[in-house]
Amino acid sequence: MAASNNLEETLKPFHLRASQAEERLARLEAAFATTKVSDSGNEELLNKVAELEKRLEEAKSEQLAEREKALKEEEKLRYRITHLLRALEKADSNLATK
Repeated sequence: MAASNNLEETLKPFHLRASQAEERLARLEAAFATTKVSDSGNEELLNKVAELEKRLEEAKSEQLAEREKALKEEEKLRYRITHLLRALEKADSNLATK
């Protein structure tokens, strides 16, 4: 259970950053939705859309990278837990035989 808490603590910053990225995206989408479309401003709007799409893709790729990193860390922690449990069981059995 301690490892589960440790894993949750490890993943907490990643979840926080993902939530922050989603909030920023929501604000950007809201800002984009309130922008009025005008014939002369089409190019400017297209640039804003392109920039927003670029930011969204960057946020997605960053989130995926963080997820991969967290999954690798989780795998390492599970490996350590397995070996620590084996060592604990061996130590318990050694104490029981004495």
